[in-house]
Amino acid sequence: MRILAAVTGLLMFASSAFALDTEGKVANVDPENLTITLDNGQTYKLPSEMDISAIEPGMSVIVAYREVDNGVKQITDMLLPD
Repeated sequence: MRILAAVTGLLMFASSAFALDTEGKVANVDPENLTITLDNGQTYKLPSEMDISAIEPGMSVIVAYREVDNGVKQITDMLLPD
């Protein structure tokens, strides 16, 4: 039982170690490719289940993401602050 708890804890730590986040204003929304580009020039891939119509250029966002194949920044969570 202790081994299972230790492995679970290690996996939780490892997965959070690769999570990154950033914030900025949306400069561009590309619904065809499901991406947004922030004012820092970085492009982030949206999950297919996300409602892209709610995101507009000029909006401030906080993005949690992880880097996947070929340096693609896959969004795992997004906050649209007031």
